[in-house]
Amino acid sequence: MADIKEDTGHAHHLSLAVEPPKMEEKEEIRKGKQKRVASLDIFRGLTVALMILVDGAGGEWPVIGHAPWNGCNLADFVMPFFLFIVGMAVALAFKRIQDRLKAIGKVILRTLKLLFWGLLLQGGFSHAPDKLTYGVDMKNIRWCGILQRIALAYLVVALIEILTRNAQAKGLSTGRLSIFKLYFWHWVVGACVLIVYMATLYGTYVPDWQFTVQNTDSADFGKKLIVACNVRGKLDPPCNAVGYVDRKVLGINHMYPHPAWKRSKACTKNSPHEGHFRSDAPPWCYAPFEPEGILSSVSAILSTIIGVHFGHILVHMKDHSTRLRHWIVTGLAILIFGVTLHFTDAIPLNKQLYTFSYVCVTSGTAALVFSAFYILVDIWNLRYLFLPLEWIGMNAMLVYVMAAEGIFAGFINGWYYDNPHNTLDLLEALVTDLSSATDHHADIFE
Repeated sequence: MADIKEDTGHAHHLSLAVEPPKMEEKEEIRKGKQKRVASLDIFRGLTVALMILVDGAGGEWPVIGHAPWNGCNLADFVMPFFLFIVGMAVALAFKRIQDRLKAIGKVILRTLKLLFWGLLLQGGFSHAPDKLTYGVDMKNIRWCGILQRIALAYLVVALIEILTRNAQAKGLSTGRLSIFKLYFWHWVVGACVLIVYMATLYGTYVPDWQFTVQNTDSADFGKKLIVACNVRGKLDPPCNAVGYVDRKVLGINHMYPHPAWKRSKACTKNSPHEGHFRSDAPPWCYAPFEPEGILSSVSAILSTIIGVHFGHILVHMKDHSTRLRHWIVTGLAILIFGVTLHFTDAIPLNKQLYTFSYVCVTSGTAALVFSAFYILVDIWNLRYLFLPLEWIGMNAMLVYVMAAEGIFAGFINGWYYDNPHNTLDLLEALVTDLSSATDHHADIFE
């Protein structure tokens, strides 16, 4: 995500020769390393800002929170936007490779960093901002998460980019499909990813399964519940292959305990808001589910491969109009294709399963949003309007850790008076109560 810097100093060169540069080019390359694509930073900043917004307000406004199951709300665009941006950054960062082994070493190191931060922030070790404690029971650690998924996609796509670099040394030839032919192996890997995902999703037999209710606030805490399945190819919450693979490989105690499906109509009368479960709620409503699980993360690699393609266009195409024509046409095509798959009931939009229609709709949208920023920033020179977003984009990892994962809020709550309950949270509650009282009195005079 934010760890992936893009080297854009030579985006105007069409040749991607792997030979060491001449002496007169070395100084130019050295200086170019400091340059960045502003529109990409702004797009990244927007995505981080969206994540903070939907995490903070998604509970109050379900329309911007994650869809309980099928569908695509505002929050459901955040993850694929990140993956698309990672793909573009990979294309820019590795357009010149002087030492392949050194480049692979950097990719592996960056992947390990993302995995470390992912486990630390979303594995259960940090209890911020709600509690001023740390530590996680290894029997219940959550192995998967946002940064872990990004790490997987980055690792796969970056290695493809590095290992197939010789195939692109000849540069871009003429022809409408030349950019696709030049990066043939990227699309081969993408096709293999899609085949593996679809074959597993629709071909895996899902038997009955059971689990123990772990929610201490539930009246059913400690009970063993059985979910009846015995099906193949279902995409409903209890009996899909995505959840089955995660239960078998990760273990049910290592999965996310608060999945979005708990807000579905089958589970609560308050849907799409959270609420007490219905008296006739099916057993799976109480079960955990991993939204960043193994099989869905395999499908998520496709979002990054599409992003790499758009980054290659930025590297190879000379002028604004050619870039925009390719971006917009391709983006619209895959967006319309994904929408068609959903509304014809062929493949539903589903973030939890990371379905192919979801890949197409979100990647197409990402292409169009980035194109809009490119027009505003790089063509119309309105960069100054987006300076806050650009700063967030250039410091995305810091903002993500401090804001989206509640570390800054935990730091603030760490300063209390007399006992840990007297923190700024209490001040916030008092302000809220005062505001409510003011609104009540104002209503009297209307």
